[in-house]
Amino acid sequence: MVNCRCGLLTLKQEPVPLKSVEVEVEVRDHVATVVSTLNYGNQEDNPLEAVFVFPLPGDAAVCHFSAKIGQTEIVAEVKEKQKAREEYDDALSSGQQAFLLEESEQSPDIFSLSVGCLPPKESASIRLEYVTELAVQADDGLRFCLPAVLNPRYQPQGSGDQGGSNIQMTSIPASKVPYSLSFCAHVSSPRPVVKIESNCSLDPLQYLNTEQTQATTKLAAGHKFDRDVEVLIYYKDAHQPTAVVEAGEASAKPGTLMGDPAVMLSLYPEFPQSVMSSVASCGEFVCLLDRSGSMGVQLNNSENHQSRIGSARDTLLLLLKSLPLGCYFNIYSFGSRYKHIFPKSVEYSQKTMEEALKKVGEMGANLGGTEILRPLQHIYSQPCIQNQPRQLFVFTDGEVQNTKEVINLVKKNSHLHRCFSFGIGEGASSALINGLAKEGGGHAQFITGTDRMQPKVMQSLRYALQPAVIDVSVSWELPKDVSVSVLSPPITALFQGQRSLVYAQLSGQIPEAAEGSVTVKYTLAGQPLQNRFNFSLKPAEDSGLTVHRLAARALIRSLEMENRESKDQQDESVKKKVVELSVQSGVNSVFTAFVAVNKGDGEAIQGPLVRRNVPTPMYMTSSMKVRRCGRLGATKFGRKSKRSLTAGGSPSEMLENCAMPSRVLRGCNLSSSDAGICSLLNMDEHMFGPSKPPMDPLLQLVSLQKASGCWDLAPDLAAAVGKTSEEVEKQKPALVSQEVWATILSLIWLHGFKMDSKDEWELLAMKAVSWLQAQNVSCVEECVDAGNALLGCKVQKDALGL
Repeated sequence: MVNCRCGLLTLKQEPVPLKSVEVEVEVRDHVATVVSTLNYGNQEDNPLEAVFVFPLPGDAAVCHFSAKIGQTEIVAEVKEKQKAREEYDDALSSGQQAFLLEESEQSPDIFSLSVGCLPPKESASIRLEYVTELAVQADDGLRFCLPAVLNPRYQPQGSGDQGGSNIQMTSIPASKVPYSLSFCAHVSSPRPVVKIESNCSLDPLQYLNTEQTQATTKLAAGHKFDRDVEVLIYYKDAHQPTAVVEAGEASAKPGTLMGDPAVMLSLYPEFPQSVMSSVASCGEFVCLLDRSGSMGVQLNNSENHQSRIGSARDTLLLLLKSLPLGCYFNIYSFGSRYKHIFPKSVEYSQKTMEEALKKVGEMGANLGGTEILRPLQHIYSQPCIQNQPRQLFVFTDGEVQNTKEVINLVKKNSHLHRCFSFGIGEGASSALINGLAKEGGGHAQFITGTDRMQPKVMQSLRYALQPAVIDVSVSWELPKDVSVSVLSPPITALFQGQRSLVYAQLSGQIPEAAEGSVTVKYTLAGQPLQNRFNFSLKPAEDSGLTVHRLAARALIRSLEMENRESKDQQDESVKKKVVELSVQSGVNSVFTAFVAVNKGDGEAIQGPLVRRNVPTPMYMTSSMKVRRCGRLGATKFGRKSKRSLTAGGSPSEMLENCAMPSRVLRGCNLSSSDAGICSLLNMDEHMFGPSKPPMDPLLQLVSLQKASGCWDLAPDLAAAVGKTSEEVEKQKPALVSQEVWATILSLIWLHGFKMDSKDEWELLAMKAVSWLQAQNVSCVEECVDAGNALLGCKVQKDALGL
């Protein structure tokens, strides 16, 4: 056997120098510290440069990067990006071992790791550490996601390069990844850990103390890279405000971010029940649905084998039925181009709802790429409707390359709307989904594994139907001679049960046993409200510099956004601030990179340097191998290298490698020479139009509800509740109209058989109850008794809201 064919192989029969990835996660309350160890080995006869493009959480603060070769450990430094690249290139040109870690200039959730001049038969371990906040889900779980799958990101036509050579990213089906992953998590909190769930198989949870405030778990044996590793952590009494004060770094200069104490406040505002129980009867609801080819992929949901687009269609049905009378709405869909159902938003009525549902039912994953910027620009160009607050719902699998440009557009228009985003499927960009919601003053949700999209979307619709919180301010009360500098952007959105984080730097002499307080003031539904929180200023023990690094990351992201908003292409003063802060804190930014050079004994490594692109797992079904074959993509980090890099191939060669993705980072500007594969990329309607699995009984009943909230007494309704038309007609009380009887019967069926899905139908049931109350029905009790007798239920009238 030839040496260059030994070891792990790619689909091209090239050796893979990355052998394994080991991940250890330490979760403290709602913050995670993640240590990843990447083990490399060169089994070839020449020195290697191994390049690995991989995802990280979009809000992660990378704070440590080091390499160990034999007994020698080299710790990387953070430097201005171009200087770091030049230092790396110079080292490789001199035959020295070097390591470079840099963030994508287009999307903050993608990184490139270059391991240069790894000698023959040599091994190296790369240690990467980052800290990240855990997002609160609708069911109060804290979500940690280890991105394992990096889906191809679509490069919009005409977006243009910004100079530099391409760094090629090689993607392969997740099931074919040739390196292993081990994962373990340690969780600790002041409150008991109730349970830990995951979309992957975990070993049983082990508690480490009798109070059950510490627990550990790990991935079960045999895990494959076919999905991101998502872990949901549930604490007892999770909705408690907390504050963590952290002492500054002893070696850092006082008065700097790293030298002064830092505080992280976790705020949970509580709204009056009178406001929370009311639902708005107005608003402009605009849905933006991704119809790119990747939306045709099956959700990782073995129950009904439904595609992403199929689940989205069902969800839009539920959402449209739940909208209040008197509101306005429109539905956009996009791929390489975009469409809208109505030229402008229309008033919600039976006629417009039926027209919209008809067109939604015809939607397939057949619009090509993922160009989300242009439909957003069109939506924002439409004038807002007076007294109808705009609520934007974005459904996408997040395979977008120009992430920062999209988020910047949403922020510029944040005063005009609230944006609720939904990341669908494995590998959805956390930077895009979270960024849309954060800058749009809304809420983000991820639909992965066996998750149902409907309850998550309905949770966001509840938020959208709540009055917007305005005039948010945060005031501090601290001991004399202690001052505070807030590092986080101002809070612009507050939701019941959702956490808001505030980072701040404390200056001055803090007395022992001192306390501080924070008051959050805001206006909700015309009422001035406030929540006050007292906390100790005593620094936490053993917290490391986690709070400082997260605070630095928050400030860096704000400055980067300010730089993108600048009229100049590059605001040098802002860039200088970011570089200084990044170097001082040791936290990554778009303008800096981690670089390490092993000068060793000064002897140059001999032999021609061979480049190996470590394959990245991509979630892909067998059918996608046909749909997504084509141009081999390349990801670009704006890097000019002194070494020539080659990529691509003839169209015929590309078609032979169908397992490779057609749309990878910065790799989808098809030229006329690609005509032979364009039809495959465009995905014609016949192959990838809507699939029609049998409709779920709940959705069947929901589909029959009128915009007003009532149901007609029809054969389809009888079938939906499992009865014949004759049985339903026979049981109807004599003095009751058919619509009243059908509506009460539907409500009884929902309460009697679908209570486990109440989150999905609660809003449309409220609309039905409102309609019934407006009818002034005199014999509700008799109708409920008759309905219970027919359906075999025991639902009480009060339970129905009547």
